[in-house]
Amino acid sequence: MIRGRVIKYGNDVDTDVIIPGRYLKHGADPDVLKSHAMEDLDPDFGDKVKERRIIVAGRNFGYGSSREQAPLALKYAGVEVVLAESFARIFFRNAINVGLSVMEVPGISKIVEDGDYVKVDTKLGVVRIPAKDRMLKGTRIPKFLMDILDAGGLVPYLRRRFHAKDSSDTR
Repeated sequence: MIRGRVIKYGNDVDTDVIIPGRYLKHGADPDVLKSHAMEDLDPDFGDKVKERRIIVAGRNFGYGSSREQAPLALKYAGVEVVLAESFARIFFRNAINVGLSVMEVPGISKIVEDGDYVKVDTKLGVVRIPAKDRMLKGTRIPKFLMDILDAGGLVPYLRRRFHAKDSSDTR
């Protein structure tokens, strides 16, 4: 269960505003990515994310280039989950691969406001907004993707799987 107040954005948040291209020359350096996340869209993001670790957005979150630095920047900045009406397909999968929880939640951008307190159960695909006495049903993440998220991303997931396979190998 993820609980907290939200930072809200609109539709069509592209990867170029999640992490501007001028910082990609630094690769996946956590300090660079977290310090520049969302800076062109929301210059106060770095301060907001210290207390609000849930992003709510409209349609088409993460469209644009396929850079995996975009979800990494949000994760390194401290974002625990992104809830949106819809995601760009590549951003969605990159988020899972780097261990950033994401969930499509139809209607969320019309109900949740900036600063609202929400409770998110990614395993059940449910978002509760206690002050508004509302519960929204999101798209449940399939078990195989939830296993990747639970491991912290694709690389830790594969390490565990290969380690378990090597340990059971009796040759």
